[in-house]
Amino acid sequence: MNAIPNNGLHLNPSSHSTYQTWKGCLDSISFTPAAIKKTLLTLNKPCYIVRVDNKIGVTNEGYISPLENGNTAQVELLMATPPISLQQMGDRNFLAFHGVKYAYTTGAMASGIASEEMVIALGKEKILASFGAGGLPPQHLEAAINRIQQALPQGPYAFNLIHSPNEPTIERGAVDLYLKYGVKTIEASAFLDITPNIVYYRAAGLSLNPANQIQINNKVIAKISRREVASKFMQPAPEKMLKDLVAQGLITELQANLATKVPLADDITVEADSGGHTDNRPLVCLLPSMMALRDEIQGKYNYTYPIRVGVAGGIATPESTLAAFMMGAAYVVTGSINQSCVESGASEHTKKLLAQAEMADVIMAPAADMFEMGVKLQVLKRGTMFALRAQKLYEIYRNYNSIDEIPEEERLKLEKQIFRKTLSEVWEATANYLSQKNPAKLGKALNNPKLKMALIFRWYLGLSSRWSNSGEKGREVDYQIWCGPAMGGFNDWVRGSYLSEPGNRHVVDVANHMMAGAAFLYRIQSLKMQGLQLSGDYSHYYPVRSTLEV
Repeated sequence: MNAIPNNGLHLNPSSHSTYQTWKGCLDSISFTPAAIKKTLLTLNKPCYIVRVDNKIGVTNEGYISPLENGNTAQVELLMATPPISLQQMGDRNFLAFHGVKYAYTTGAMASGIASEEMVIALGKEKILASFGAGGLPPQHLEAAINRIQQALPQGPYAFNLIHSPNEPTIERGAVDLYLKYGVKTIEASAFLDITPNIVYYRAAGLSLNPANQIQINNKVIAKISRREVASKFMQPAPEKMLKDLVAQGLITELQANLATKVPLADDITVEADSGGHTDNRPLVCLLPSMMALRDEIQGKYNYTYPIRVGVAGGIATPESTLAAFMMGAAYVVTGSINQSCVESGASEHTKKLLAQAEMADVIMAPAADMFEMGVKLQVLKRGTMFALRAQKLYEIYRNYNSIDEIPEEERLKLEKQIFRKTLSEVWEATANYLSQKNPAKLGKALNNPKLKMALIFRWYLGLSSRWSNSGEKGREVDYQIWCGPAMGGFNDWVRGSYLSEPGNRHVVDVANHMMAGAAFLYRIQSLKMQGLQLSGDYSHYYPVRSTLEV
C-alpha cells in the first residue's frame, strides 16, 4: 500500500508518473492525520504531496525540482497545489466594483432582521451586507441610513428596495431616501416587473467621467428567480419610463440617454430555494439558465462591463459555496443562516428555533405583502403554527366575498384562535392605521368588502413577523419566521462545533468559515482529481475558533 497505517492517504493505481522531485527539509513533511489536516488547511502556502520510503506525506515547505538520473535518495513528488487566496473565489470584478474583499454578501431580510448591527459588522471587514428595509416605516429606514453611513463612511453597504405592487408609494419613498442620502448600492428584490422607481434610482446616478465614459454611481443588485424578470433587469431601462422621468424633471436628458447604454442592474442574484419570497427553484438548473441568458443579452448589447451573475438560496455550507463558484457564480449570497446570528434583528426565541431547524422544517405560507395575489413565501414550520393559520385565512379569503359571509362558527374560531380579538376590533385598528398612512386605500376598502377582508387578514400576517422580531410574549406559536432549507444544512454542518450555539454565531465568523471552507475543499478536490485518495475526515471543513492562515 502507498500509505503508512491510519494516515488515510492513498494513491490511485496508474495515476502517477514521476518526472519531478521535492527538495526541502524532511522534518517539514507531515505523516500523521492531525498534522496532515493542518498542512492542508494552510491555504496561503503551496501544498506538496510526497512519498518518502514508500510513505505518503504532506508539506507546505520546500520546492519542486527536476528528477535527477541516478540519485536514489530523492523525495518523490506525487502532486502539488498552489496557494489559495479567498479573493480568488468568484469574480474579482465584483470585488473591485463594490470595494469588498470577498465575493460573498449577505442578503436583506425584511423588517430589519438584516440589521444595522449586521451591516456594520460585515462592512467593517469589507464584506457587503444589505440592510433589510422592507416593511419598515420611513423614519426607521432614515435612522438606519444615518447610522450605517456614520459607521461605514467609505462603505461597503447596501440597502434593500423591495417591490411593493400594492403600495407603490412605499417603494418610491425608499428610493427618495436613498437618493437623498446618497446610498450607492441597493439590492432590488421581489420585483415582478420593472417599475419607474427602480429606473429613477438607476438613471439618477449616471454621469460621464473626465474620460467621457459612463460613470455608474447608483449600483443595482437585482435578486431574481425568473428568466422573464431577469431579462428586463439585464437590459437597459425602458425608454418610455426614462422619457416620463425626464418630463417630471427627475432626471436629465443626458442621464436618460446614458441609461439606454447600460443594463438596469450591475449584478443579478439568482435566487433558488430560499427563505421568504421564493419560487423554490433548484440552483443547479436555474443558474446555468440565467448565465446563458446573460451571455445572450451581452451579445446583443455588448456592454463594456458584462453583468455578473451570483447565487442565493441554499448557500449554507462550504460545500454549497464551492459548488456555486464551480458552476460559475460571480458571488454568493447567504440569508437564512444569518438570521440566527447574534447581529440579527430576530428575537432570541426565534434564533433558538432557527438553530434547531432541520432541512425539512420549512413550509410555504401566504405572503402579507401580496396576500390577495396568492403569492407565498417560505417560513419555518418547527415550533410555530403561523403557516397553517395563514393558509386558513387565505382559504377563507378565497371562498368568501366579505367578512359577513363567513359562517358564525368559523368567524368565532378565527377570533379566538388566531386574532385573539373580534374582527371588528381588528378592522378598527386597521382603519386607524390606514387613515394616517394610506387614506386612499381606506376609502377603497370601505366600498369593497373583499378588500376589507384582505386588510383584516393582513393584520395578522403583518404583525406575526414583527412578533418574531420583537419576541412578543404569548404569541410564540404565531411567529412568522422566514427560512429556507439552508438553515437545516447549516445546522448539520456546525453541529458539535462552537457555532452550534446561537450565542456564538457572529456573521463575520460565518462568512470567514464559509469562504475558507470553500477554498479548503477546492484544494481537496484538486488533489483528488490528480489521483489522491483521502479518508473522510480530510474532506470536511469544521469551523473552529482559531484563525486560519488564509
